[in-house]
Amino acid sequence: MDNWHQDWFKTFETIAQEVGQLFEEVVEEVGREVADATDALLNFSEDMADEVDQALVQIDELVAPKLEQLDEQMTQWLEPMLQAILGVQTTLDRAAEPMTHTVEPWLNQHPVCVGCRNYYGQEHGGQMLVCAMHPYGVMEGADTCPDKEPIRWSFPLNDRPNDGPDGF
Repeated sequence: MDNWHQDWFKTFETIAQEVGQLFEEVVEEVGREVADATDALLNFSEDMADEVDQALVQIDELVAPKLEQLDEQMTQWLEPMLQAILGVQTTLDRAAEPMTHTVEPWLNQHPVCVGCRNYYGQEHGGQMLVCAMHPYGVMEGADTCPDKEPIRWSFPLNDRPNDGPDGF
């Protein structure tokens, strides 16, 4: 009876070895299956990437000519509208000329320049450019400008040069 605990330990030792072997076999089998699943997933991903690439090439071949045709049609439709808008802009600029060449010089403190065709009155780099002949304006205290060209007012829709005595 004294040997029962040794038999008991041997039995536990045998069970532990068999469980260890079973565990190793299971781990190896799971590892193989995970590796196989990973390989299958990689192959599937590569196949899908190839198919998607082929589909994108086909879509590009089908859609690109249509997009080019649409671009040409849009250009044909928009070109006249853009020309009309630019024409309106020019007309509005010409219509505003009396205001810009009469009021702006007063507002920019250049009263001598009121009504001058050469007046520019825009700021560049923080410096006011009055006109090409006198970039900073005429000398202070001057009542006239030797280069002043009076504006001849005309109807804005008139495309002819201002050749009448009254500018009409």
